Amino acid sequence: MAPEPRDEMRGYTGRGLLDGKRALVTGGDSGIGRAVCVAFAKEGADVAIAYLSEHEDANHTRKLVEEAGRRCVLIPGDLADRDNCLQAVERAVSELGGLDIVVNNVAYQAPVDSLDELTDEQWEHTFAVNIHSYYRVTKAALPHLREGAAIINTSSINGLRGNKTLIDYAATKGAINAFTYSMAQNLVERGIRVNAVAPGPVWTPLIPATFPPEKVDEFGKQVPMKRAADPDEIAPSYVFFAAERLSSYYTGEILAPIGGETLPG
Repeated sequence: MAPEPRDEMRGYTGRGLLDGKRALVTGGDSGIGRAVCVAFAKEGADVAIAYLSEHEDANHTRKLVEEAGRRCVLIPGDLADRDNCLQAVERAVSELGGLDIVVNNVAYQAPVDSLDELTDEQWEHTFAVNIHSYYRVTKAALPHLREGAAIINTSSINGLRGNKTLIDYAATKGAINAFTYSMAQNLVERGIRVNAVAPGPVWTPLIPATFPPEKVDEFGKQVPMKRAADPDEIAPSYVFFAAERLSSYYTGEILAPIGGETLPG
């Protein structure tokens, strides 16, 4: 990628906000997920990373977590598959000794020009990765979560306003928002907080991998700040929601770092 994304939290100094916590981050091998893993580690958390098959990326993230003095467990597998979701949670719990934070972050997208171009196979795969895995991972994790635990879902600006070329992706992100609201209400009496981060354009490997070159060149220039965010700029939102010291009165919130754009409502 040119330029390389800033996703290593190099200038970030932790304050012990997550000392002793254990986190599972899906899609934690690169991009926002990598930045979140490193930020959590710098705040004192051990991290398990569930990812598809990008072993080199995952190992680089593990190195960064270990450089911050924390444990990192790598769990490869396709989270579009139900059994892999359950196994990812069980491995995280087994190897970390428990679970306090769940970050549902894994995502798939593929632009189309029209609904006619959107196949049943793509629609079903996008939902399997982007929302079914969130449901399955959360459900599997709940027996292990105690009062004070946090669940953080990655949504998107596209889930708030739609996107004409990311029809299936935007639909899943809208579903993630509704899932977040519903689970926040459902779990509030257990003292488990459920929130979401809905970024605008972020410069991650997903962008050049899924957009044509002309769109990559213009990516992010439509927002008032005239640029895409780097993952390092988004990860602190996850720290905020994970740290009870900062966000104990927040549940059912959608935090949208979107580069100066304002939304009605």
